[in-house]
Amino acid sequence: MTEEIIIAGFGGQGVLSMGKILAYSGIMQDQEVSWMPSYGPEMRGGTANVTVIISDNRISSPVLKKFDTAIILNQQSMDKFESDVKPGGTLLYDPNGITSHPERKDINIFKIPGAALAAEMGNPKTFNMIVLGAFLKVKPIVAIENVKKGLEKSLPERHHKLIPLNIEAIQKGMVNVESVNSI
Repeated sequence: MTEEIIIAGFGGQGVLSMGKILAYSGIMQDQEVSWMPSYGPEMRGGTANVTVIISDNRISSPVLKKFDTAIILNQQSMDKFESDVKPGGTLLYDPNGITSHPERKDINIFKIPGAALAAEMGNPKTFNMIVLGAFLKVKPIVAIENVKKGLEKSLPERHHKLIPLNIEAIQKGMVNVESVNSI
Protein backbone atom coordinates (compact mmCIF):
# COMPACT_ATOMS: atom_id res chain seq x y z
CA MET A 1 0.00 0.00 0.00
CA THR A 2 1.22 3.45 -0.95
CA GLU A 3 -0.86 6.59 -0.52
CA GLU A 4 0.40 9.85 -2.04
CA ILE A 5 -1.45 12.85 -0.59
CA ILE A 6 -1.46 16.62 -1.07
CA ILE A 7 -3.09 18.77 1.61
CA ALA A 8 -3.54 22.39 0.54
CA GLY A 9 -5.15 25.55 1.89
CA PHE A 10 -4.39 28.86 3.58
CA GLY A 11 -1.67 29.26 6.18
CA GLY A 12 -3.32 29.11 9.59
CA GLN A 13 -5.80 26.36 8.65
CA GLY A 14 -3.59 23.67 10.13
CA VAL A 15 -2.51 22.24 6.77
CA LEU A 16 1.07 21.51 7.79
CA SER A 17 -0.01 20.22 11.22
CA MET A 18 -2.53 17.87 9.64
CA GLY A 19 0.19 16.50 7.36
CA LYS A 20 2.62 16.12 10.26
CA ILE A 21 0.08 14.26 12.42
CA LEU A 22 -0.77 11.99 9.48
CA ALA A 23 2.94 11.34 8.90
CA TYR A 24 3.61 10.57 12.58
CA SER A 25 0.57 8.26 12.56
CA GLY A 26 2.12 6.34 9.67
CA ILE A 27 5.40 6.07 11.57
CA MET A 28 3.49 4.66 14.56
CA GLN A 29 2.27 1.89 12.22
CA ASP A 30 5.86 1.11 11.16
CA GLN A 31 5.28 2.46 7.67
CA GLU A 32 7.64 4.45 5.48
CA VAL A 33 6.72 8.13 5.50
CA SER A 34 7.60 11.33 3.68
CA TRP A 35 6.40 14.79 4.80
CA MET A 36 7.30 17.74 2.56
CA PRO A 37 5.80 21.16 3.38
CA SER A 38 5.57 24.12 1.02
CA TYR A 39 4.38 27.59 1.94
CA GLY A 40 4.76 31.20 0.86
CA PRO A 41 6.66 33.85 2.83
CA GLU A 42 3.44 35.37 4.16
CA MET A 43 2.61 32.25 6.25
CA ARG A 44 -0.77 32.91 7.96
CA GLY A 45 -3.23 33.84 5.22
CA GLY A 46 -0.90 32.81 2.39
CA THR A 47 -1.20 29.47 0.63
CA ALA A 48 0.36 26.39 2.16
CA ASN A 49 0.50 22.77 1.15
CA VAL A 50 2.16 19.59 2.29
CA THR A 51 2.84 16.36 0.47
CA VAL A 52 2.56 13.23 2.61
CA ILE A 53 3.44 9.77 1.38
CA ILE A 54 2.67 6.73 3.53
CA SER A 55 3.85 3.39 2.21
CA ASP A 56 4.66 -0.19 3.12
CA ASN A 57 7.73 0.12 0.87
CA ARG A 58 10.66 2.51 0.70
CA ILE A 59 9.78 5.91 -0.76
CA SER A 60 12.07 6.81 -3.62
CA SER A 61 11.21 10.52 -3.83
CA PRO A 62 9.03 12.96 -1.88
CA VAL A 63 8.45 15.01 -5.06
CA LEU A 64 5.18 14.20 -6.81
CA LYS A 65 3.34 15.52 -9.87
CA LYS A 66 0.16 13.45 -9.39
CA PHE A 67 -1.59 12.39 -6.18
CA ASP A 68 -3.83 9.54 -5.00
CA THR A 69 -5.65 12.01 -2.75
CA ALA A 70 -6.00 15.80 -2.61
CA ILE A 71 -7.39 17.44 0.53
CA ILE A 72 -8.40 20.94 -0.55
CA LEU A 73 -9.28 23.76 1.85
CA ASN A 74 -9.48 26.87 -0.36
CA GLN A 75 -10.28 27.94 -3.92
CA GLN A 76 -6.68 28.66 -4.98
CA SER A 77 -5.71 25.12 -3.98
CA MET A 78 -8.73 23.70 -5.82
CA ASP A 79 -7.68 25.57 -8.97
CA LYS A 80 -4.10 24.36 -8.63
CA PHE A 81 -4.47 20.73 -7.52
CA GLU A 82 -7.83 19.33 -8.76
CA SER A 83 -6.25 18.34 -12.07
CA ASP A 84 -3.33 16.65 -10.28
CA VAL A 85 -5.47 13.90 -8.71
CA LYS A 86 -4.81 10.60 -10.49
CA PRO A 87 -7.81 9.12 -12.35
CA GLY A 88 -9.56 6.87 -9.84
CA GLY A 89 -8.16 8.97 -6.99
CA THR A 90 -9.90 10.95 -4.28
CA LEU A 91 -10.55 14.64 -3.73
CA LEU A 92 -11.83 15.74 -0.32
CA TYR A 93 -12.73 19.38 0.25
CA ASP A 94 -14.36 21.83 2.62
CA PRO A 95 -16.98 23.79 0.63
CA ASN A 96 -16.50 26.91 2.80
CA GLY A 97 -15.04 29.56 0.49
CA ILE A 98 -15.07 27.30 -2.56
CA THR A 99 -16.75 29.03 -5.51
CA SER A 100 -15.91 26.49 -8.24
CA HIS A 101 -16.74 23.04 -6.92
CA PRO A 102 -14.88 20.05 -8.40
CA GLU A 103 -16.57 18.52 -11.41
CA ARG A 104 -14.29 15.70 -12.53
CA LYS A 105 -16.09 12.43 -13.24
CA ASP A 106 -13.00 10.17 -13.10
CA ILE A 107 -12.28 10.62 -9.37
CA ASN A 108 -14.12 10.11 -6.08
CA ILE A 109 -15.18 13.44 -4.58
CA PHE A 110 -16.13 13.96 -0.93
CA LYS A 111 -16.93 17.07 1.06
CA ILE A 112 -16.73 17.88 4.74
CA PRO A 113 -18.10 21.13 6.21
CA GLY A 114 -15.08 21.37 8.52
CA ALA A 115 -15.28 25.10 9.22
CA ALA A 116 -18.98 24.88 10.13
CA LEU A 117 -18.44 21.81 12.32
CA ALA A 118 -15.48 23.45 14.10
CA ALA A 119 -17.66 26.49 14.83
CA GLU A 120 -20.37 24.14 16.10
CA MET A 121 -17.79 22.55 18.41
CA GLY A 122 -16.93 26.02 19.69
CA ASN A 123 -13.27 25.74 18.69
CA PRO A 124 -12.09 26.79 15.22
CA LYS A 125 -8.72 25.10 15.87
CA THR A 126 -10.42 21.70 15.56
CA PHE A 127 -10.99 22.37 11.84
CA ASN A 128 -7.98 20.43 10.58
CA MET A 129 -8.75 17.41 12.79
CA ILE A 130 -12.34 17.33 11.50
CA VAL A 131 -10.98 17.26 7.96
CA LEU A 132 -8.43 14.58 8.93
CA GLY A 133 -11.27 12.48 10.37
CA ALA A 134 -13.21 12.80 7.10
CA PHE A 135 -10.12 11.65 5.19
CA LEU A 136 -9.59 8.67 7.48
CA LYS A 137 -13.23 7.62 7.04
CA VAL A 138 -12.82 7.70 3.25
CA LYS A 139 -9.30 6.20 3.29
CA PRO A 140 -8.54 4.41 6.58
CA ILE A 141 -4.79 4.22 5.96
CA VAL A 142 -3.87 4.70 9.62
CA ALA A 143 -5.67 3.45 12.73
CA ILE A 144 -7.18 5.95 15.18
CA GLU A 145 -5.00 4.64 18.02
CA ASN A 146 -1.95 5.52 15.88
CA VAL A 147 -3.40 8.97 15.19
CA LYS A 148 -3.61 9.46 18.97
CA LYS A 149 0.05 8.43 19.22
CA GLY A 150 0.83 10.79 16.33
CA LEU A 151 -0.88 13.64 18.20
CA GLU A 152 1.14 12.83 21.32
CA LYS A 153 4.34 12.88 19.26
CA SER A 154 3.63 16.07 17.31
CA LEU A 155 1.98 18.25 19.98
CA PRO A 156 4.10 19.83 22.70
CA GLU A 157 3.44 18.19 26.07
CA ARG A 158 1.73 21.34 27.39
CA HIS A 159 -0.98 20.78 24.73
CA HIS A 160 -1.58 17.08 25.45
CA LYS A 161 -4.71 18.05 27.40
CA LEU A 162 -6.21 18.93 23.97
CA ILE A 163 -5.80 15.41 22.58
CA PRO A 164 -9.31 14.27 23.67
CA LEU A 165 -10.81 17.30 21.89
CA ASN A 166 -8.78 16.47 18.78
CA ILE A 167 -9.98 12.85 18.84
CA GLU A 168 -13.56 14.10 19.23
CA ALA A 169 -13.03 16.36 16.18
CA ILE A 170 -11.64 13.44 14.16
CA GLN A 171 -14.71 11.36 15.04
CA LYS A 172 -16.99 14.28 14.08
CA GLY A 173 -15.29 14.42 10.69
CA MET A 174 -15.71 10.67 10.21
CA VAL A 175 -19.45 10.92 10.84
CA ASN A 176 -20.09 14.03 8.70
CA VAL A 177 -18.16 13.38 5.48
CA GLU A 178 -20.39 12.95 2.45
CA SER A 179 -19.86 11.61 -1.05
CA VAL A 180 -20.42 14.07 -3.89
CA ASN A 181 -19.34 11.78 -6.72
CA SER A 182 -18.19 8.17 -6.61
CA ILE A 183 -16.84 6.40 -9.62
